Amino acid sequence: MFEISQRRYLGNKNSILNFIENIIKNEIGHFNSLCDIFAGTGVVGSYFNEKNNKIITNDLLYHNYISLSAFLNQDSFNQEKILELINNFNNFSAKKENYFSINFGGKYFSEDNAKKIGFIREQIRKLFIEDKINLKEKFILLTSLNYSIDRIANTVGHYDAYIKKEMKNSKFELKMLNTDIEKNKKNKIYNKDANYLIKDIECDILYLDPPYNSRQYSDAYHVLENLTLWQKPEVFGVAKKFDRNKIKSEYCKVTAIKSFEDLIINAKCKYILLSYNNMGNNGNHRSNAKISDDDILRILNLRGTPKIFEQNYKEFNAGKEKRNDNKERIFFVKVTR
Repeated sequence: MFEISQRRYLGNKNSILNFIENIIKNEIGHFNSLCDIFAGTGVVGSYFNEKNNKIITNDLLYHNYISLSAFLNQDSFNQEKILELINNFNNFSAKKENYFSINFGGKYFSEDNAKKIGFIREQIRKLFIEDKINLKEKFILLTSLNYSIDRIANTVGHYDAYIKKEMKNSKFELKMLNTDIEKNKKNKIYNKDANYLIKDIECDILYLDPPYNSRQYSDAYHVLENLTLWQKPEVFGVAKKFDRNKIKSEYCKVTAIKSFEDLIINAKCKYILLSYNNMGNNGNHRSNAKISDDDILRILNLRGTPKIFEQNYKEFNAGKEKRNDNKERIFFVKVTR
């Protein structure tokens, strides 16, 4: 089975879940609801997902929304049916060219694997249209496909570019997801701009992990976004990206400070936890933090008195940059104003 944490993802928080938990235990104690509004793969929300808690997760990218829904929403599904479909997909050998193989074969994936990936995606679409699988089952199959191909992709961990070398025809295998709908009864999953969603939700704990720098996640994961949406758009450039203007984050632009302040002002919560690392100017210009510590503290101070917690960590940046003084910082605020 695939666990929710088994995806390579820039800035993932797998390594600091205990750090977050300790802050919550020491500063908050019991809580009934937590919102992870920049959820990515959803590991933070999943970590705190319990039967009596309400977990709200959100991400701007559709493929992440699908994954969050597959693992964390409460809808029912037929596991035997999914296992049978997964077995059939794993044993099928695709021969015909398709949208995916034409655009991504011989680049991010071998030609044979790209044909199979495109075939499976088209079959999932047909199964849903023909009402042979429900929405939850579609989400599970798509997530399994994304997790499976992520393991064999000819990349360093993201899809901003592919490795230009001879490819092995690696075997990829779909698997069932480890999901427990009994824990998911109260959960809500969204695919919205965080600054719009914040006005419509309430929670005890608001956990924030916004993009830190100029590197757009829609650039890093365009292949998975394209495959999940399956609208078959025209792609361009060496990296074969589609038009992503509608899914670019304001937190990666000069608008980051304004967006962050707007988010904090509109938050209806009891506590705020913000993850924001200390890269400063240690990386290249695309890696430099968009929001300074001074601005973070000024803005958080609008809602309460901030505390800062630090922990050393080894980041996943999927590149050649090496920084030895990395610290994961969590800014904590008990909302009093």
